[in-house]
Amino acid sequence: MSDAPLRYPGMYAKSHGDKPAVTMAGSGAAMTYAELDVYANRLARFYQSIGLAAGDHVAYCVENRPECLAVQWGAHYAGLYYTFISTRLTKNEAAYIVQDCDAKVVVLTDKTAPALVEALRELPGKPRLYTLDSGFGLDSLSTALAAFDASPVTGTLEGSEMLYSSGTTGRPKGVKPALTGKPLGSTALIADLLTRGFGATADTVYLQLAPYYHAAQLKWSQSITAIGATVVMMEKFDAEGALQAIDRYKVTHSQSVPTMFHRLLALPDAAKQQYDLSSHRFAVHAAAPCPIATKQAMIDWWGPILVEYYSCTETIGTTLCDSKSWLKYPGTVGRSMMGVPHILGEDGKELPVGEEGLVYFSGGPPFSYHNDPAKTQEAHSPEGWATVGDIGKLNDEGFLFLTDRKSNMIISGGVNVYPQETENVLSTHPKVFDVAVIGTPHGDLGEEVRAIVQLEPGVRPSTELAQELIAYCREQLSAIKCPRAVDFRDELPREPNGKLLKRLLRDEYRAQFAKS
Repeated sequence: MSDAPLRYPGMYAKSHGDKPAVTMAGSGAAMTYAELDVYANRLARFYQSIGLAAGDHVAYCVENRPECLAVQWGAHYAGLYYTFISTRLTKNEAAYIVQDCDAKVVVLTDKTAPALVEALRELPGKPRLYTLDSGFGLDSLSTALAAFDASPVTGTLEGSEMLYSSGTTGRPKGVKPALTGKPLGSTALIADLLTRGFGATADTVYLQLAPYYHAAQLKWSQSITAIGATVVMMEKFDAEGALQAIDRYKVTHSQSVPTMFHRLLALPDAAKQQYDLSSHRFAVHAAAPCPIATKQAMIDWWGPILVEYYSCTETIGTTLCDSKSWLKYPGTVGRSMMGVPHILGEDGKELPVGEEGLVYFSGGPPFSYHNDPAKTQEAHSPEGWATVGDIGKLNDEGFLFLTDRKSNMIISGGVNVYPQETENVLSTHPKVFDVAVIGTPHGDLGEEVRAIVQLEPGVRPSTELAQELIAYCREQLSAIKCPRAVDFRDELPREPNGKLLKRLLRDEYRAQFAKS
């Protein structure tokens, strides 16, 4: 491994410095490898000049723009931890993360600063605030960087992202990987996965569809530039815009979530047929369970180019599944590419093939939850294997099937119900656009199964439709797994990466039932 080539933008700045490292899908604004390396070197020198040392922390709250990669690599060049904060958070939520990770510097923009500046200025640690633009009385990062040498920074060690969980069960927790202590560019786990599992090369054109602050997007985009390829970044996801980008930029790889598939499939046939998608060789998806019917429809349209992987912010392990394997075993998330999966029962003992339990991985990179040793211990077995609370099973060929998250389990009449199975059935109903299934308080059963449904455009909610959905579910599942009640909503609370925020729904209904 010591002879492996170093991989970071500076390795390509001389050989193909004019090549775009990142291009914005809508505007066409681009940053070349030479420009990216110059920016990263200057930013690393700037961080060093203000006293930041390896292992210190910086934070970014920026919308999708070319500088996302530049500020990420700059912190990485400097050997720092860096956290990208969701642009959807409230000022108090963002301030909590900045304080929790002890960020010495926070970089904002004219779009993100208005909601956050006041709260960040009141933090006890008084982080330095900079902007990529020019407003709100903040110092300009560009002006600060102009004073620094752009020549390669030498002697630095690898930095690392430190990302926060979505907070679906409370306050978000920082996932803190151990720093490698190795030279810049020497450890690129995701880049290895991209080349081995997805055929990525320096000729790859990767379409980033979601906000940059999500784990998959920033890790993959950084890895694409670690191998000298090009990122095409959408300013904001738009279904037809994604097809336009594939056609315009000759995209070879993309990464989506099932919600995006739903919106793509809902496009008129004329829009679907208008664009040349022949360059597209790997349509990767992850982040949320994909209903079988949805994935089958995408394969029917795009061909067997869909590749699914299962991982998490903690990166405890990774599985991979191509279309051929999925068509053989519908619903699987594939076999392991990193780490060894284990299924453990409630007693902590490993279960045989075919039995459901908590999914653990051994052999993955070490991590801890920042400032939370109890949660770190809870996520590990006595053997040191790690879990994020997913329930699943393995078949005799090592393919992993996920049932649901343990935290989503409903206990109704003493029976454990995992709502993902129910959601998968209801999502195939032609009138259902999106659905969440949760448990709500019930006098006799403890909890009853309730479906919250977003209907397809033009479909009107009614009592009759609710009964139709319940009957539809009971045709395919046992009654205990099916909703006893159906509510309709204009929209469900999802992150842009497709993750359903069930905690918000559960909290809302618990408060509602507590008043009744």
